Amino acid sequence: MKKTLFKVASLVAFSFAALSSAAHAAYPEQPIRVIVPFAPGGSTDIVTRIVTSKMSEILGQSIVVDNKGGAGGAIGAREAARAKPDGYTLSIATVSTLAVNPACKPTGLGYDPLKDFTPVTNFANVPNVVAVHPSFQAKTLDEFLKQLKDNPGKFSYASSGQCGVLHLFGEAFRQATGTDITHVPYKGSGPAVADAVGGHIEAIFDNIPSSLPHLVAGNLRPLAVAWKERLTELPDTPTFKELGYEQLNRPVWYGLLAPANTPKEVVDTIYKAAAQALQDPAVKESLLKQGAFASGNTPEEFAKEIKEQYDWAHEVVKKGGLELQ
Repeated sequence: MKKTLFKVASLVAFSFAALSSAAHAAYPEQPIRVIVPFAPGGSTDIVTRIVTSKMSEILGQSIVVDNKGGAGGAIGAREAARAKPDGYTLSIATVSTLAVNPACKPTGLGYDPLKDFTPVTNFANVPNVVAVHPSFQAKTLDEFLKQLKDNPGKFSYASSGQCGVLHLFGEAFRQATGTDITHVPYKGSGPAVADAVGGHIEAIFDNIPSSLPHLVAGNLRPLAVAWKERLTELPDTPTFKELGYEQLNRPVWYGLLAPANTPKEVVDTIYKAAAQALQDPAVKESLLKQGAFASGNTPEEFAKEIKEQYDWAHEVVKKGGLELQ
């Protein structure tokens, strides 16, 4: 009798395992939602739509982009963290949502950036730049630093917002170079770039996509880029690493997340589709037009990137006394 019961239990367990495995193997069987924690039309939204459009073809299922903006990305990230871990609700990770927000606003976010998500892959990296108005006396980073050190507190730089990723970029610059330059936050990169181009502020710390047309046209003078090599569009502009400030050579990124505890088989399927999409020449070209460079690294590599940026943001905020409650 005991042997019979054991056999029945074993068969039931085997059946459940087989069904579970089959369910994962069949993934995806329905449309997938990807939460973008920012409004439509911005860099995060554009990069997401470029990559997920190709992923949809590869997976044979619709991928619906759902914009949930607000609170610097925290609203969308919070909803994504609470989603069912079945692979049908994914989200986009940014340096803002997983590093800067947790550093600047350590309480009240409603999600843990390191525990509530399963990293899938980094879609793309975007270089940063420090630039000045053409009328500014400095033509190189060294000359810029000399001006700042000779005139502490006299000059200002624009960023896209208080305690945003570009503010932290500027603060990290100030800490690394030992300079005193005043931060002026704007409500987004658009108005910040406009005032820099208009000469209403001396310098700007920005992502390449929003500044590039003005840099190429000569309306702004680039002094250094945060990237692994010089950009084709700005061949005369050195990287921070070339200039001896490797710690400032940090691009921003846009990656894909699943909720914590999503089955590994599902994560692997999503990752393979994303990696394949990011190898497509048309996808790469579309990203480059946005100033973004395709990545497609492994979940483990992306998890390491997230943790490094998380630690960096906390260090910059702590040293600069920028924490916002």
